[in-house]
Amino acid sequence: MSARDHDPAMVRWLALVGVRLVASFGAILGVVLLGRAVTLPAQLLGVAIVLSALWVMATVPRALARRWRSER
Repeated sequence: MSARDHDPAMVRWLALVGVRLVASFGAILGVVLLGRAVTLPAQLLGVAIVLSALWVMATVPRALARRWRSER
């Protein structure tokens, strides 16, 4: 077994990076949808996807870091 298997900090860091990457891909998907949308509902869906991805990028990593903070 390697040292990475026992280090919870590495797993937590990978989770934070994963959340940021997924949210970034979601924002890109929303921008692409917004750029190709012809109808108003499709444009609104693109805007909603972008806004929700930005919200996830801003709140979820901070909430996870706060949850994982050590007690000192």
